[in-house]
Amino acid sequence: MAKKGNRIHVKLRSSESPHVYHTTKNKANTPARMEIKKYDPVLRKHVMFKEEK
Repeated sequence: MAKKGNRIHVKLRSSESPHVYHTTKNKANTPARMEIKKYDPVLRKHVMFKEEK
């Protein structure tokens, strides 16, 4: 049976608007905070999203 302890819930907040994505990440593989470019429906363009707890 697989172990379930390393995946955690994170929020990705837009750097330019109040929009937030919810996702999970593997804490063992990605210990640093995530920064990813995703689509922001408020601004209708791609912007940087940064992880917050």
